[in-house]
Amino acid sequence: MPEWFFIFTVLLFGLIIGSFLNVVIYRFHTNRSLNDRSHCLSCGTTLKWYELFPLLSYLILRGRCRSCQSFIPYRYALVEVLTAGTFLLAYLSTADLVVFLLLALFMSVLVVVVIYDLYHMIIPDELSFILAILALLIVGYEAWLINSMSMLYGSLFSGLVAFLFFFSLWWFSGGRWLGLGDAKLAVSLAMLVGISDLFSLVVWSFWVGALISVSLILFQQINLHKYLGFGTTRRVKMKSEVPFAPFLIMAFVMVYFFNANVLESILILYGNL
Repeated sequence: MPEWFFIFTVLLFGLIIGSFLNVVIYRFHTNRSLNDRSHCLSCGTTLKWYELFPLLSYLILRGRCRSCQSFIPYRYALVEVLTAGTFLLAYLSTADLVVFLLLALFMSVLVVVVIYDLYHMIIPDELSFILAILALLIVGYEAWLINSMSMLYGSLFSGLVAFLFFFSLWWFSGGRWLGLGDAKLAVSLAMLVGISDLFSLVVWSFWVGALISVSLILFQQINLHKYLGFGTTRRVKMKSEVPFAPFLIMAFVMVYFFNANVLESILILYGNL
């Protein structure tokens, strides 16, 4: 079969999983079953089957409820698109089916972490634990394929170093700089990038965070809640709390999928000056 068919299938699979993740994000820690029928959050009308097609239904309905015309936050379409995009990255990064499936699942949980942290300013321990298990399975499987226990040990060491680093920032700042959940999240991300790229992961996370935070302050894009369904309507200031997990995950994507080495990037930038 042609390559485009597999890419299309991966994207479609990602959109479907993304639609399910929207349900998980909304009902996580609410004691509500994932099997309950989907409904409009404004009028409570149960959605029809043809309103549940990932992304397509959102576009056809123009982001509004069919019954009450209430605005549906962009977040739902964003989660589906993000999930599809991460699935494509996972597919392009490996030729091994097992690694792809594990990595796709890993990225799905990261999507949940990003949205949940933006909405609640916290990373549930359950998600960090699942990510750590998945990272261990990925690294363990890859180490088994090449018969290299040193690779596994190196990944475990990388996860430990990352946790201790971010834990120290949390400890000495009294939780003002970042949360303990960020230190737990860093474990799984550091395991996958390895000790050789851990420095890049850390530096990129702070640089990306600084860039986005400053951009929010300069342009005052303050009405995230209205359009995305999370965030705040107050003005963003220097002392405003900003969730760190999205920056850490963006840095992970840069390093793991695009081999964005900080030192090499600096040398390239310096050479072009």
